[in-house]
Amino acid sequence: MVADESTVPVSLGERSYTITIRAGLLGRLGDQLGAAGVTGKVGVVTDRNVARHYGKPVLAALRHAGVDAVPIVLPPGERSKTLSTVGKILDVLARHRFERKSLLLALGGGVVGDLTGFAAAIYQRGIPFIQVPTTVVAQVDSSVGGKTGVDHRLGKNLIGAFHQPKAVWIDPVALRTLPEREWIAGLAEVIKYGVIADREFFAYLDRSMPALRTRKPDVVAAAVKRSCEIKADVVAADERESDRRRILNYGHTIGHALEALGGYRSLIHGEAVGIGLVQEADLACYQGLCDRQVVQDIRRVVSAAGLPDRMPRGSAGKLWQAMLHDKKVSGGRVVGVWPEAIGRVRIAPIEQQVFEQWYTTAVTGRTGDEGRTRGRRTGSSHRRAI
Repeated sequence: MVADESTVPVSLGERSYTITIRAGLLGRLGDQLGAAGVTGKVGVVTDRNVARHYGKPVLAALRHAGVDAVPIVLPPGERSKTLSTVGKILDVLARHRFERKSLLLALGGGVVGDLTGFAAAIYQRGIPFIQVPTTVVAQVDSSVGGKTGVDHRLGKNLIGAFHQPKAVWIDPVALRTLPEREWIAGLAEVIKYGVIADREFFAYLDRSMPALRTRKPDVVAAAVKRSCEIKADVVAADERESDRRRILNYGHTIGHALEALGGYRSLIHGEAVGIGLVQEADLACYQGLCDRQVVQDIRRVVSAAGLPDRMPRGSAGKLWQAMLHDKKVSGGRVVGVWPEAIGRVRIAPIEQQVFEQWYTTAVTGRTGDEGRTRGRRTGSSHRRAI
């Protein structure tokens, strides 16, 4: 069980802040802002889907508390994560004469958070912002750590800045309104934390996945809190992603490439990461970095979450080129995060020849191991071409 309110510190010296997890927090945002000493204008950045559920009550609560709130409503989805959209946010800020003491509130999922944070980072050379995440991915991952930015047509998150939020305020109740597909997709990021850093948490997810699938409140709160703790520890150790923080990219080397090749239409982020979790483990096994049981354990939990786990049909060359355009490339080499055991990973480059040899077995399933056979059976409805 998790208490009605939990806090997780993110220790970054003068840029430190606190993650607050509290059921019903959305209804008390005005009081939260007052307690945080926020004065001046507040731009509430959200998207149309979130605004439909929370826009009016949040704005009413802020205005009731005397906050000068300016709504900025964006089109939903990854395709809005562009410099053009950031320009529209900046237009509103300039038109309403936002100042350096003004603040932005990111009310929504990862796309809203990344856009809002980037706009805050560059408007008047930096204004504060607060993350109020409303999706699983945003609550457990993207809202924490200060990575902000937008996509480029050649790759995901290629343009951005590090800009830490003033605070992260999480209301787990907001997850109740998530569509089922978005809910399931978000579980990929939760599973990631168990693989990279906490074997016991991975075992907890293995046992508790049926309860997570049905959104049992105490299990959801526990999963969100532990995910935030792991993310906060990693960020505190490596704020600018020069070393340890790169372990958070597990599942994303292949995942981001699949998203890009699908034009951000065929797979949403968490679905692509779900495939990446299993397939990058399989690729680690192919390289001799872990045994087959690690792959099978990860596949079992990913499949239980309802996530896809198989490589789509397509071209190894195209996927490799998409991976080369990712921001995780270093010195022209693709650098991946490879599980050695549940709870322990290593960061290492991979050569194109090794990747293409593995890809042939991953797509055709010719290795014949039990895990891949099970994957063909459970994951067939998710298989797409790239």
